[in-house]
Amino acid sequence: MIHYDSHIHTPFCPHGSLDSFITYIETAISKNLKGITFTEHAPLPKGFMDPTPQQDSAMKAEDLPEYLKQLTQLKKTYQQKIQILIGLEVDFIEGYEEEITDFLMKHGPQLDDSILSVHFLKHKQAYYCMDYSDDFFGEMISVFGSVEAIYDSYYATLKKSILAPLGPFKPRRIGHMTLVHKFQKRFPCSTSYWAVVMNILDDIKSQGLSLDYNSAGLVKPLCEETYPPETVAIEAQKRKIPLVYGSDAHSAKGLLQGSNTISQDITLSAPTITST
Repeated sequence: MIHYDSHIHTPFCPHGSLDSFITYIETAISKNLKGITFTEHAPLPKGFMDPTPQQDSAMKAEDLPEYLKQLTQLKKTYQQKIQILIGLEVDFIEGYEEEITDFLMKHGPQLDDSILSVHFLKHKQAYYCMDYSDDFFGEMISVFGSVEAIYDSYYATLKKSILAPLGPFKPRRIGHMTLVHKFQKRFPCSTSYWAVVMNILDDIKSQGLSLDYNSAGLVKPLCEETYPPETVAIEAQKRKIPLVYGSDAHSAKGLLQGSNTISQDITLSAPTITST
């Protein structure tokens, strides 16, 4: 049984639902969860232009104080019913390491449990949001040259995120590490990346990080697997890398999405609280 859902979005997400914090929390309680982490997309670094058509990848910087204020209050209000952790999903963007570090130094002390993810890939001097849509992924293939070139770029960027020195408040959990598989049913990759992924697991282990075991891919019709897939999760377990479950819900009804199909061979860990 899953006791924690540690990757949840909020009404502060421009591309999510308008479900209130309370709706998410009450739904989590009704599902007998012991704890949840709200991990809204952190504001993008200053100077970075969101490449998505609607420029809606993350919350606005001016909304962050209210996000933190509301969660701080709700954490106290519900402390007898459920553990609420305050977090963010922080984008690692190649070339913006200094700005990300500065952001974490400023806001990290207010966070309990956050995720470091890769959504944006750099190609020459431009950035692309890899998981925006399957049609957009198809356009990226033309730009990058092949599906394999996108996979190469994704895993190289993921490795950089794991090893990047982003300061003492760097998130301790790596988000959906095989997100590049999101559209694999439409755009299959002919190259095996098993050795690359195993090397990345070794990096995660060496850095003392945990792994987001994300069920959102199970309900994506062009993916139909967890991020990472079960075979990779088992290898992570062999390395004693903590696997922390996250639904990546963008609405209250998305809590625990796909979790009923997760193998009993996968042992899930509670999130590690980083704040003092």
